Order: sequence, then C-alpha cells, then structure tokens
Amino acid sequence: MPTKRLVFLAGLFLAVTAAHADTPAVGIVDHPCATEPSMQEAGGWNPWHVWLYAHDYGQLCYYRRQNAALPAPSPATPRVVFMGDSITEIWHQQDPHFFTDGRIDRGISGQTTSQMLVRFRQDVIDLHPAVVHIMAGTNDIAGNTGNQTLGMVENHLATMAELAHAHGIRIVLASVPPSDHMNWQPTVKPAPVIRRLNRWIKAYAARHGYVYVDYYHALTSADGGMRPGLSSDGVHPTKKGYAIMEPLTLAAIRKALAKH
Repeated sequence: MPTKRLVFLAGLFLAVTAAHADTPAVGIVDHPCATEPSMQEAGGWNPWHVWLYAHDYGQLCYYRRQNAALPAPSPATPRVVFMGDSITEIWHQQDPHFFTDGRIDRGISGQTTSQMLVRFRQDVIDLHPAVVHIMAGTNDIAGNTGNQTLGMVENHLATMAELAHAHGIRIVLASVPPSDHMNWQPTVKPAPVIRRLNRWIKAYAARHGYVYVDYYHALTSADGGMRPGLSSDGVHPTKKGYAIMEPLTLAAIRKALAKH
C-alpha cells in the first residue's frame, strides 16, 4: 500500500477514534453492537470503514439482529444461505422475490474472503442451512483489505467450505463473476486474475465433491468483462444479469440437495 494511502488511513483512524473515544477498540463486552456508529455518525463511508476495520473487522453486527429474528428452518423448505460481498447483497435489492422459499442473503458490500471467514459461523453455520452458496473474491482482487497472494484467497474459500462440510451443510461454490475494470481501484486489471481464481474454485469443488456454479461464462464477454447490459459498472450485475444467473443457481442448489 503506498505511503500516502497509509498516512491517509492513519489520519482517518485517529479522527474516528477520537470521535468515539468512549468505544474501546479491544476487550470483552456484552453488547458490542450498541456502540457501533452509523455511517453518518462516523463522518462518511471512508471513516466508517476505518472504524469497522479497527472495531468490527468481519462486520458481525451487520446481520446480528436479522439472524436473531429468523425462525428455525423448516424441513419442508430447505434453507440456503448466500455468503458473499456486494454482488450478493445487491442481488437481494435487484430481485427480492428470489430470496424467498428459504433463500437468505448474507452479502456485505466491500467484503473480502478474510472478513467473510470471521463471520461465517454467525451468518452461516448458526443459521443451520441445508446449503451454503459462497461467491467471493472480487474484493480480494481489488485489494480492499490489503495485498495478499492468490493462495491466501483460496485458503479462505477452502476454510469456509471445510467449516460448512464439518457441520453437515452442503456446498455450492460460485465462480467470481467477470470484470475487466473496477471503478474504485482503477489500476487493478482483474480479468486474468479472475480467470485463474475460477479455475482453482472449479478444480477444488470437483476434488471435494462440492457443486460448482459457473456464472463467469454465462456473463462474460471476449475480453473478460461483463457483456453489454449485464452490469451497471463492470462489476455488479444488473437485474438482467441476475436473471441469467438465477436458473443456474437453482439448478446448483437442487444438485447440492441431491448429494448424500
């Protein structure tokens, strides 16, 4: 990370910490979410995320209330939890009707695989789904939480799959959707890295008997980006893009449920 960027983030951290000096960054407390500021209280998106990285790295507070309000899963309607980033979170916004019949969205905008791993027990395992759909890696490639190797990203994905398997949850591993640019990280060239990561995800799923769902080839153009009309910004699908994905998703879930 460039020095200027480090200085900028350090300044934001000090400013936000000063504004919330009564909120400890570490320690055991009974109600950690009670002191979490809103984006407006923190002073905007950047300082809010700096506060989160210091106080709630995995954003465990994000879905805690919704999780507590969920009823027990019904045997008649298998529960499917979708773990992911903004591509998953926006999916619910674009097509809320899809997230019915036991399908639950647990995407959080901007998250990397390491952050998802922190909240995997709370937002997946403790919800007792029959199936988990994991789609992640876009923000790791963007470097949202710093530099890492592709092997580190693969390890995070493998660990989530292993945790699910250990708890009797069937696994759908999704390809990273195509992208040839990222507006918030204009120097990153994601297309070739996405292809490499998807090859690994497909092979890993095959080795372990998990279901792989290939959104990449359903959405991609020849240059590794999204086909025209399928994305609003080159990363996030439009409603039309999600409509292409959904039949593939349902087929993958049925396949996962049929596995013994």
